[in-house]
Parts: sequence; structure tokens; C-alpha cells
Amino acid sequence: MKKEPFVTKGQLDEIVKTYPTPFHLYDEKGIRANAKAVKEAFAWNQGFKEYFAVKATPNPFLINILKEYGCGCDCSSMTELMLADALHFSGEDIMFSSNATPASEFQFANSIGAIINLDDFTHIDFLEKTIGHIPETISCRYNPGGVFKISNSIMDNPGDAKYGFTTEQLFEGFKVLKEKGAKHFGIHAFLASNTVTNEYYPTLAKTLFEVAVKLKEETGADIRFINLSGGIGIPYRPDQEPNDIYAIGEGVRKVYEEVLVPAGMGDVAIYTELGRFMMGPYGCLVTTAIHEKHTHKEYIGCDACAVNLMRPAMYGAYHHITVMGKENDVCDHKYDITGSLCENNDKFAIDRMLPKIDIGDLLVLHDTGAHGFSMGYNYNGKLKSAEILLKEDGTAQLIRRAETPEDYFATFDCFDILKDMKRG
Repeated sequence: MKKEPFVTKGQLDEIVKTYPTPFHLYDEKGIRANAKAVKEAFAWNQGFKEYFAVKATPNPFLINILKEYGCGCDCSSMTELMLADALHFSGEDIMFSSNATPASEFQFANSIGAIINLDDFTHIDFLEKTIGHIPETISCRYNPGGVFKISNSIMDNPGDAKYGFTTEQLFEGFKVLKEKGAKHFGIHAFLASNTVTNEYYPTLAKTLFEVAVKLKEETGADIRFINLSGGIGIPYRPDQEPNDIYAIGEGVRKVYEEVLVPAGMGDVAIYTELGRFMMGPYGCLVTTAIHEKHTHKEYIGCDACAVNLMRPAMYGAYHHITVMGKENDVCDHKYDITGSLCENNDKFAIDRMLPKIDIGDLLVLHDTGAHGFSMGYNYNGKLKSAEILLKEDGTAQLIRRAETPEDYFATFDCFDILKDMKRG
């Protein structure tokens, strides 16, 4: 399929008059339509809740949009918990899924009533010593090990992942937690990342539902929810078919009716923790071509770099690129699209066939709405970009300003560099 930006060149030409590139741009209309679809796809389950993975896009303006559709927050750190709390999410609307967790983070999660999702068997004692008790509602992250397959296709390798309880630890953990005062339980698992198949969630659900039935039978635990976590992906490449969230929801419903209902567990709530699927396609990185280089290859240098979008440098990830205003031109030029970092992997695309790019052209890098801005950093003293919301009425709203040198130097409390800069 053809990947088209959610923004027009005319709209971008107006936006850049106020906000210079690079910046991340988000599509309010798309975010709302998708959140509504997820809610509808799982409406068959009375207790369903989507806990948005805050790490994907930690912006309060965007999270508040999702809140309107009943979403909660999945947090993995202190600052994410603080953000959710500041946005007035109530305790049970916050899921705290972390690993190698500092005591202070467990303490804060407990103080705001968040549901704690334990990553490891040893964390049971650690949590009890840290907060003085075991919460009445507790969740455990499950890792069955081995490889995770759908039909004959290997989706991922949980056995190499650092997360979760083994099967034996999960059963023993439920018994220990019950003895220590836990009354209501949840199960959580994340076994594959960015899957572009409608089979992933139903297959994962079947695994977790069967384990849940055994846990109830063997431990007597009151299992209140099963958290399918994330893993539903998006089509980064034009030749990929997008997931159908309605087909996925129906697939989970069928397995629910087959496994849980006959076991007397038809009141178990289904939770999800989607990040990429909720936001990924509804964000893009907008950058300007500022240099061209003709050496052993043809290069286009942009004013954005891996600081603004780390995934291509880190994973070799593909992000589609549209040269705005040249959407229908022939892609007859081969380029490496680069940033300005002192790292040779600072490339958004390698040997990418694109229309002829001229200095000043606006480039849109698709599907940066999740794990785009949030993975940014400050190497080479580069500053993080602005975030802008393209509202439903076509206007642009600044939802995070770009960093300034003052922001970058602000933590040098032991050396007043800002005073020296001004004096110089």
C-alpha cells in the first residue's frame, strides 16, 4: 500500500513559519479514531482496559486524549508514575510494570495506589520489606521461556528476555503472595514485539488463559485480570498489511469463550498495554534537507539526527520517507539520509530510492509517534526537538517546546556555566 503523510505540504509550510524544523508532529484525528477502535474491539469484555504504555510517548497532551477514551497508564519508572499521578489518573488506572526496580519506586507506586506488576520471584520479599506488606491486588509477569511461535513462524525468543517469572516460579509465587495477604491477582506477559499479524494476541491469550485456569485450580487464587501487554505492531513498510484490531479483539473473545468461560472464569477482565499501536502511525518527524554530499555515495544531510529518532541507528529500523511536494515524482535517486552526529550510524535511510531532493525540501519520516521523541538523548550536545499536535480542525498546537542551551546546561549546579556564557 502507499504510505501517505497525515499532513499536507501546505499545512507544513504554515507550521514551519512558527516552529522551525526538526519537530515531531502528531495527528489528533488519527489518535482519536484509533483509541475509539481499540475500545470497541474489546467492548465484549466488561472489565476491559487499555493501559497506554507511557514510555512510548510521554506527553501529557496526548495521554489526556487517550484518557477521554477510558485508557489508563502503564508506567515503568518514577517519572512516568509522577506524570500519571499529575494527570489525575486514579490508583487502579495505573499499572506499574518495571524491572530491577529501586525501592523508592515501589514505595511511590504503592503510595498512589497503582497496581504493581512484579517482574521477578525475588521481588516478592523485596516489595514486602520495602512497603511493609503485600498489596491485596498484585500482578505477576510471566515468561514461559523457549521461543514463541505462531503456526510454524518464530515470533520472538522469550527465553533470552530478562523479564518475568518462569512457570514454576509463577505457581510458587502465587502461593507465597496468597500467604502474605494478596487477595486478587493478575497475570501479565509480553512475548513478542511489533507483530504484524492478527494471530499474535489470540495465541498469547490462549497461553495465558490456560495458565490462569491451572493457577486457579492449583493455588485457589482469585484471578481478576489478564494483561496481554503490548506487541501489536504497525506496518512501518509500505508492503506490510496493518493489523485489524477488530479481528484481533474477536480472536481473543473466541479463546476467552473456549478456555476461561468453561472454567468459571467468565468475569476475568482483559487488559492491554499498547504503545506502538496506539500512537506509532499518528506521529511523524519533520526535517529539512540542509546539505547534499557527493562522495562515494550520494548523501542528504538533515537538520534532524538520531537524537530526534534513534530507532534507525539503534536497530536499523525502517521508517518510510516522503519528500513533501514530490509525492508523485519518480523515485530515481539513491540516497543515504543522514543527521549531523559524530556517529556513522546516524542515518535515517541507507540506499533509499527517493525523488530528487533539493536543499530546503521538507522530509517527513513516518510512524514516529511511539518510541520516537521518547528515545531521544543529548549526545554531541544536541537538543531535543519540539512536539506539535495537528488538531482536528487543522491548526497546530505546541505541546512541548524545543530544548534550549539553557535547558542543557541547567543541571551543572556545581559550575555556573550560564553565568560564564553571558559574561563572555
